[in-house]
Amino acid sequence: MQLAKPFKIPESVLVVIHTPDLQVLLIERADHPGYWQSVTGSKDALDEPPAETARREVWEETGFDIAAVGGELRDWQLANVYEIYPHWRHRYAPGVTRNTEHVFGLQLPEALTPTLAPREHLSWLWLPWHEAADRCFSPSNAEAVLQLPRFSPVPSS
Repeated sequence: MQLAKPFKIPESVLVVIHTPDLQVLLIERADHPGYWQSVTGSKDALDEPPAETARREVWEETGFDIAAVGGELRDWQLANVYEIYPHWRHRYAPGVTRNTEHVFGLQLPEALTPTLAPREHLSWLWLPWHEAADRCFSPSNAEAVLQLPRFSPVPSS
């Protein structure tokens, strides 16, 4: 007998992975080809801190161990509350229609090659931040990418 999958917690993270020169990593969803996004994911437990959710999701979706690759995870202290797309509401408890998304930035020392989870993502690419924002299917993801220069200014040479 297979146990029922628990409902998703309507609290998640969005992690904008970028380089010092503001190249942004986007990954293409396997369940919706053509939908490009940053790393996202829901909490596994109500008491899981958002930063831990961010680290876990980065590992699961890209294979990047943040400390091992020399990354710096920053909590941007932003939260988006948005309507869950109707075609994804079946993953949540009945009546849940809104999600709170905590936004993080992850600066890597350079554009690294991710190891994608094949059931979750089909492809990846690095783009300049303004082009990445245009490619994101989610308005909150696009807005977060547009905020990148504010939260991670390009170092002066």
